[in-house]
Amino acid sequence: MKPKKISGKGEVWKFIIFAVLFGSAFLLYPIFYSIYISFHSMQGLNSVFNGLHNYIRMAQDTVFWKALLNNFTYLIFQVPIMLILGLLLAFMLNSSTLKGKTFFRLALFLPCVTSLVSYSVLFKMMFQVGGIVNNFLLTVGIIQMPINWLNSPFWAKVTVILALCWRWTGYNMIFYLAGLQNISADTLEAASIDGANAAQKFFRIIIPQLKPVIVFTTITSTIGTIQLFDEVVNLTGGGPSNETLTAAQLIYNHSFVYTSNFGYSATLSWALVVIVAILSIIQLKVTNRP
Repeated sequence: MKPKKISGKGEVWKFIIFAVLFGSAFLLYPIFYSIYISFHSMQGLNSVFNGLHNYIRMAQDTVFWKALLNNFTYLIFQVPIMLILGLLLAFMLNSSTLKGKTFFRLALFLPCVTSLVSYSVLFKMMFQVGGIVNNFLLTVGIIQMPINWLNSPFWAKVTVILALCWRWTGYNMIFYLAGLQNISADTLEAASIDGANAAQKFFRIIIPQLKPVIVFTTITSTIGTIQLFDEVVNLTGGGPSNETLTAAQLIYNHSFVYTSNFGYSATLSWALVVIVAILSIIQLKVTNRP
């Protein structure tokens, strides 16, 4: 029995039309519908057009601005620490003289594939007042009194930043490691022959050639931090007194925790989209400078 011959263009168009319909239904429709309901007060299935009321409410919502400030606090401190640490670890693990590189790479990458709930529970146990972290710091004499890591406005933010760095540093390190392995050894050898020391090779050869990878990790980390939700919800629940609350958690609260208003949640979501787009454009402009 001869295999059925596929008629060229007709079959191709079937695949294209299916992809377009699928994309429209599951991607474009939610996008445009969220814009539509951002101009409505929507509780359950009851929808009432209220014009720009949601946007005016957002501009006057002190909790939203507080949550946004928390997002930028995480962004300013956590992203640079995580990316620099990931770059340094990748540089060390790319060394030809290091023994057990496979083990170290695996150990550093494992946190990002660990269950979010599991690692959050572990961090909550470790950072309790009577947890292992306080016990260690007391034992070595760094602190005299236990720190209330999860209920202090300052230390709760520090705990979230530490958790984020622990989980995502290895993930970014893998990208840098892949980039380092694509740098020609001949280039580095030629620089050594010309008298370049280790610092000069790192800043004048390695960093410029890693620029596309650094831009990628910076933008994705920025987007991830602006959309931060899981870690905060599981570690601190946004407390104490909204000191660790993020914009994404506030959107969730307005949808499912407070009196449900999907219209206002959509408005806040679009504010985040605009912020992420502006930050991404700025980063691309800055990093594309010669």
